[in-house]
Amino acid sequence: MAVPKKRTSISKKRIHKNFWKRKGFSAALKAFSLARSLSTGNSKFVFVRKKKKE
Repeated sequence: MAVPKKRTSISKKRIHKNFWKRKGFSAALKAFSLARSLSTGNSKFVFVRKKKKE
């Protein structure tokens, strides 16, 4: 028979939520940093073909 779970305290809920937000923020920061380095041409991680000027 199904038994209802105990309610999570507000402080625990806040901790879980902040951890989840922090993971998203760090991923967004990495993506923005990579995009900025690609746009300036200073990227050391991704190889981008440069167009040959004729």
